[in-house]
Amino acid sequence: MKLVYLSFAVGFGSTAYSAPSSSGWEAPGPNDVRAPCPMLNTLANHGFLPHSGKGITVNKTIDALGSALNINANLSTLLFSFAATTNPQPNATFFDLDHLSRHNILEHDASLSRQDSYFGPADVFNEAVFNQTKSFWTGDIIDVQMAANARVVRLLTSNLTNPEYSLSDLGSAFSAGESAAYIGILGDKKTATVPKTWVEYLFENERLPYELGFKKPADPFTQDDLSDLSLKIIDSQHFPPQSPGKVSKRDIHCPYGFH
Repeated sequence: MKLVYLSFAVGFGSTAYSAPSSSGWEAPGPNDVRAPCPMLNTLANHGFLPHSGKGITVNKTIDALGSALNINANLSTLLFSFAATTNPQPNATFFDLDHLSRHNILEHDASLSRQDSYFGPADVFNEAVFNQTKSFWTGDIIDVQMAANARVVRLLTSNLTNPEYSLSDLGSAFSAGESAAYIGILGDKKTATVPKTWVEYLFENERLPYELGFKKPADPFTQDDLSDLSLKIIDSQHFPPQSPGKVSKRDIHCPYGFH
């Protein structure tokens, strides 16, 4: 069953922005800001998004996600609409990457690669957390079941160790969609598989795995694609009785990248 998405009439005014077509990469500098999202950080490091991580408008989002990953404009616009809500400025028409670190708006507990905010900054890569995640990617090719298993163990671990653990409906939706996104955008959305080395490379380096063979997908990635993969992950989850978190199949919305 296809998921029903909210429609966003976006009327933000901004100047045209052309994301780069090259695969150049540069680490963030001392005045640059980054997010708790490895993919958005990656796009900034490559220059598809502003390298500063600041002043990201809807046009810049559409151009960056389309140029780097072939995410279509409708989905990119929807994702921008979510991201803009993290800007503390009312009715903002842009966001900075560090705005996404505000806890329990889009950033959430039980990340695949970040510690919960209860334990410290949730916007930086955490090796121990990611080691747990990737230990459940048990083959060279990650499939839906492996992705679902990794997500479940992160939810369970966070619930058991974080006394202030929380996961809103939106946070749960983003959590499921983040796993769907790394499969469908880095890998093959039709077979719902992705090379494990590509995913590990992106998370650990915040760099697109061009040197491992990754290429921009030829087929655009759409809201329906994200919806379908999210549902497959939800359907593949196996929780013990009275499991933590909200993993209901209802109200799954589009997430902003992976986290």
